[in-house]
Amino acid sequence: MKPTNHVQLLDTTLRDGEQTRHVSFATSEKVSIAEALLASLRVDRIEVASAAVSEGEREAVARIAEWAASEGHLNRVEVLGFVDGRKSADWIAAAGGRVLNLLTKGSERHCRTQLGKTLAQHLDDIRGTVAYALDRGLRVNVYLEDWSNGYCDSRDYVYAMVEGLQGTGIAQVMLPDTLGVMVPEDVHAALSDMLVRFPEQPFDFHPHNDYGLATANVMAAVRAGVRTIHCTINCLGERAGNVSLAEVAVVLRDKMGMTLSIDETKIVALSRLVENFSGKRVAENAPVIGADVFTQTSGIHADGDRKGALYQTALTPERFDRKRTYALGKLSGKASLKKNLEELDIRLSPEDEAEVLRRIVKLGDSKATITADDLPFIIADVMESKDYRHIVLLSCSVTSGLDTQSTIGIRVELNGEIHESSGSGNGGFDAFIDAIRKVLPKGIELPELVDYELRIPRGGSTAALTEVLITWREGPRTFRTRGVNANQVFAGIDATLRMLNMRLHQAAEARA
Repeated sequence: MKPTNHVQLLDTTLRDGEQTRHVSFATSEKVSIAEALLASLRVDRIEVASAAVSEGEREAVARIAEWAASEGHLNRVEVLGFVDGRKSADWIAAAGGRVLNLLTKGSERHCRTQLGKTLAQHLDDIRGTVAYALDRGLRVNVYLEDWSNGYCDSRDYVYAMVEGLQGTGIAQVMLPDTLGVMVPEDVHAALSDMLVRFPEQPFDFHPHNDYGLATANVMAAVRAGVRTIHCTINCLGERAGNVSLAEVAVVLRDKMGMTLSIDETKIVALSRLVENFSGKRVAENAPVIGADVFTQTSGIHADGDRKGALYQTALTPERFDRKRTYALGKLSGKASLKKNLEELDIRLSPEDEAEVLRRIVKLGDSKATITADDLPFIIADVMESKDYRHIVLLSCSVTSGLDTQSTIGIRVELNGEIHESSGSGNGGFDAFIDAIRKVLPKGIELPELVDYELRIPRGGSTAALTEVLITWREGPRTFRTRGVNANQVFAGIDATLRMLNMRLHQAAEARA
């Protein structure tokens, strides 16, 4: 058969992916993922369960099959079954399935050691199971389990197995690198051999990632002429997992010029869905789907992008319904800040822009996580903070405990003199107020605190910056000061120090 440039993807997240340690999808979760894979992402085929495992599996297959039948997708839903006579075929048919993926021994050692049978005996059993499944109206594909080791150890066994399957009515022969032991050169040579030897037999390739070579092995398989690849969402699978659907999709399209059926813009949404249901978190630097993969951290990179997209490739975030971002931190330069300001449609004077960048770098040095959502807080803080420097906090240590008062030790510079003080109170901020009162000069009193408002950016994480807005009352007048810090207590302290600097400046002007 002459290969085309179209590659089909079989997603086995719901079967092989569920063999990931500590992963077990509930029935409703399986149904949701199956619907999203077929109707939203539009993969060509899905493998959803293993036959006769549990009542929960039967219910999941039944519900998926019912939905798939109503949408015209039933022939794209497949179930793993076993060489067990009628058992698997009956189970799949009763659940409403239409495709049996029959697990057979693709290795002579497995056949002899696990089954205690000869190849001829195993083939007799396979033929009986296939014939019965076909009589039940099922389509049958065949897995040659551990094919990669089987081909290496005894090619004659593998050849005889495939020859013995000819004429039985099976559709696809699925060739797994079950233990992920192959390298690309092995994959290309072995699959080229299989395709030349059995030119009329369609083959699938089912790679695992034990050596981190699964994506490279897929490229070798497609180069050899295979046109169906098995994969999972988020690399789920036993041990190191299966090959990543996201990686396969972009590599085949961008590096090999292949066409695929899937909608790339849905890959990340599927990844998040599977991440939530499986409880297995995606690495932030995982290609395509990771949180950081379209984020530039270096200011040099941001500058290059502003001047001519110098650090961008065909792997654009827009392909996956994502956006490029520019990280804010100690490595940020003016270009990184400008990119974020452009995104927020904010314009600053050169002086204010320089001060905002200085604050960002300072926060980055303290290991604070800074996001684009934090930026408006920093900008507002800078715009308000034409700070007087009458009182400066030099050091501060807060101790808090459950059901105990908080204590604080501070060291401040007040009008050029160093003062140390301590205090206690109902929380770190209250303890600071107690300590700061003890160092204030005569005639400077703290105004009444009317309101204390704490905010984090919308969508902010627990590591987000914190903004504290304090409303003070002095006689008939109220005024507000702002503090921004990664630590909630210190944000309140910053707002209080801003208020004190305003009062101390007023007192100094009055004396003048």
